[in-house]
Amino acid sequence: MTLQDQQNLKQKNYPEAMRYLANAKDYLQKAGKDEKDVSHYKDKKYVRTACGTAYNGVFVALDALLEIKGVELPKKKTRRTIDFYREALNKDRKLLNSFNSVYNTLHLNGYYDGETKIKTIESGFESAIEVINRIKPAEAL
Repeated sequence: MTLQDQQNLKQKNYPEAMRYLANAKDYLQKAGKDEKDVSHYKDKKYVRTACGTAYNGVFVALDALLEIKGVELPKKKTRRTIDFYREALNKDRKLLNSFNSVYNTLHLNGYYDGETKIKTIESGFESAIEVINRIKPAEAL
């Protein structure tokens, strides 16, 4: 893949991944903060939706990054597992740690378990941004 192809892929996928995050943040706004306990979101349904949306945005970025690195992605009809991504990211420990944080915080805790603690969800979003910023185009710096 040429440098121009890499840049084009970044310019296409970075805004898309960030759009997922923007949508996820909109869901968090809808969740509202609990009036009695300001350290938690009020509506678990919107928090779950936000976490799932942000998590999917990370995959938009990861798929582009792996394509740039020359990692062969499974066919579209084949489900990609968490183990596939972990193995593909194994050489980049910092990125792997951020991805594991996204998986644990947003996917497992936020989406499946319905975690509503604001600081926990924010930390998952921070890790998601760390992953997505790996494909930030040069012009967007």
